[in-house]
Amino acid sequence: MLLDIPYGKDEVQRLDVPDRNLIQVLRPNDVMQGGGRQAIGQALDHPIGGVPVEELFRRGDVLVIVNDGTRPTPTAQVLEALRERVPLSEAHFLVATGAHRAPTEDEMELIFGGLLPSLRRSIHVHDCRRSRMAYVATSKNGTDIWVNELVQRHERILIITSVEPHYFAGYTGGRKSILPGVCAYSTIEQNHRLAMRPEARSLALEGNPVHGDMMDCASAMRGKTIMAVQVVLDKHQGIYKVAAGDVHASFNEAVRWADEVFVVEAKARADIVVSIATYPMDVDLYQSQKAMENARPVLKEGGTLILVSKCRQGIGEERFYRLLSGSPDPDQVLKAVEVEYHLGDHKAAKMAEMGRRARICGVTSLDDGTLQGINIVPFRSAQAALDEALARRPGASVMVIYEGSVVVPRVV
Repeated sequence: MLLDIPYGKDEVQRLDVPDRNLIQVLRPNDVMQGGGRQAIGQALDHPIGGVPVEELFRRGDVLVIVNDGTRPTPTAQVLEALRERVPLSEAHFLVATGAHRAPTEDEMELIFGGLLPSLRRSIHVHDCRRSRMAYVATSKNGTDIWVNELVQRHERILIITSVEPHYFAGYTGGRKSILPGVCAYSTIEQNHRLAMRPEARSLALEGNPVHGDMMDCASAMRGKTIMAVQVVLDKHQGIYKVAAGDVHASFNEAVRWADEVFVVEAKARADIVVSIATYPMDVDLYQSQKAMENARPVLKEGGTLILVSKCRQGIGEERFYRLLSGSPDPDQVLKAVEVEYHLGDHKAAKMAEMGRRARICGVTSLDDGTLQGINIVPFRSAQAALDEALARRPGASVMVIYEGSVVVPRVV
């Protein structure tokens, strides 16, 4: 079967998988196309709990929290729909970077679209290390929750986000825009350390300690009205459905819709899995690790994982690379994380766990030596990587996962 493999923002690679080897191509499920701006409008017309967005803005100054450029959230479309209903010029905006870097100018244009010039003076970019923070509470897990002072200063908050599976928080969206989105580095670090626990996994909310922290944070915002517009995208990154209203009620509805799109049934596990991190989740290797993790349920022990991700901005977190390059033995990497955890180490640990059970190949724009330094075999094309894997094992079964960062396979 001849497949077109997305690579970077606009590039495509061709991949010819022998029919005798291919067992399945997994993509987000086909769902009825959403109504785009109309779906946003309908959600705003019929909020789930809470107050109508017009009432939210009528009662005073509003802080609008939006995702950064690493998420596919159609923020600009939501803002355009809101502009027809409420005075956006009177609001303040906070870009929820979490522990990520500040957005580039291109990413700011992606987030705010044509409204960027008129809103720029009201836009603040969260910096988990330098922004002024306010203490909120201590979670049941013992995480000290500090949030951006802007959040504490506003009584009315509107979150614009998207909901899809997340490999250790269960799902993105809703409460995640606050923790980690606008929290202090120390808070994010404490929260993400919980990702090392087995309960912290994709699709899991009940009993997930990472999710529990996030809920504790949102619940501690006493006296505030927190509303949300939560978008679920289809496999073409078009709008499937939109839930608006109370941050928790709208999140729960969006989770149900996200499962309809992103949870896919797999026939069996495969010897070779090609997992594709598509734009914008291909920003770097640190972010692309999600596409590796989602392949875990369908990859046989001792198999080969082929990650396809342009990694447009390199490796990502420096410590992430230092940990992985510290030893060719994945067990040594895991021991180093256990001895002293720092934010982001869970990604290195999960990649080391993958390296313990599979051979990892990378189709990226990173130089060969960089990948070899962290025990990833480098290739310049998906075809070359697959050909080499099949040469090693001609009868191997092959599975291809599109949108590997968000598609979660379940073996039936």
